[in-house]
Amino acid sequence: MSKIHVTTNINGDAVEYLCEPQETLLDVLRNQLNMTGAKEGCGSGDCGACSVTLDGRLVCSCLVLAAEAEGKEVSTVEGMADGEELHPLQAKILEHAALQCGVCIPGILVAAKALLEKNPDPTETEVRYWLAGNLCRCTGYDKIIAAVMDAAAEMRGA
Repeated sequence: MSKIHVTTNINGDAVEYLCEPQETLLDVLRNQLNMTGAKEGCGSGDCGACSVTLDGRLVCSCLVLAAEAEGKEVSTVEGMADGEELHPLQAKILEHAALQCGVCIPGILVAAKALLEKNPDPTETEVRYWLAGNLCRCTGYDKIIAAVMDAAAEMRGA
């Protein structure tokens, strides 16, 4: 099979890559582009560790073919910080000690950011619902939810 040439935009930067027709976006991000934030936790879209946004829609990058990113905007956890300045969600995850092994946190951060872009003032129930596709085997979820709620309030200026 011949490789497919893809031109896309990742975290605001124009990016080109070659991929096999069956290659996933997760594999290209990690193996070709050295963006290792998204993790392969399950490979079947059940854990959320590989979450990215594709044209503003939260997706599991293990379920998206790399060729499908053609002409689209991809956002990953690597695009959240502004240089050395952490995104408020990243800072609050640290402040609330809401991480342990770190496998799930990149996907949770991307999912939480997608939520707050759609709804800057979510209820706790809405945050729990939105993050339900992201599994954490270490921390439980209370500190994660508290961090997201705190970040939302800070981002609103509350």
